Amino acid sequence: MTNPDLGLWPPSRGNYRRSEVSSFLGTGDLVWDRVIADVLRWKVKTASGFTVSSTASVRQGDRVDVTARLFGVAVMEPVEVVAVVDEPGRVGFAYRTLPGHPVSGEEAFVVSRHGDEVRLTVRSLTRAAPQQPWRALFPLLLVVQRAVRWRYLRALR
Repeated sequence: MTNPDLGLWPPSRGNYRRSEVSSFLGTGDLVWDRVIADVLRWKVKTASGFTVSSTASVRQGDRVDVTARLFGVAVMEPVEVVAVVDEPGRVGFAYRTLPGHPVSGEEAFVVSRHGDEVRLTVRSLTRAAPQQPWRALFPLLLVVQRAVRWRYLRALR
């Protein structure tokens, strides 16, 4: 749904909240090589304050547990990698949430190169999870999600 392989993300269907944000990370081969290695090993998540149950390079079909710590409480976020892109000028992956995750949807992290410029793009489609208490907390989770997106954009600088 978040199409990490596409430079232009087409409109989405369904009742998901859609977000796409990007950040300039730097220029040159050294930045490119460092950032693509980092994004494919979950550093965009770990450098944003999450823990991830895998340090291996992402592969389609991987199921991992991401843990967020919020106000002293650990929140487990099970996910499955649904797409990996590794092309000249475009590297990244997307995961979907699994049952037990606080929200329902998909998120993608894509590093792209345009000339010498290296950018990170974060795409997400989000809706309320079907289970309580997360369903009732969804408005609060949207606020948290905005803050986390800002952290993602700064994580690989």
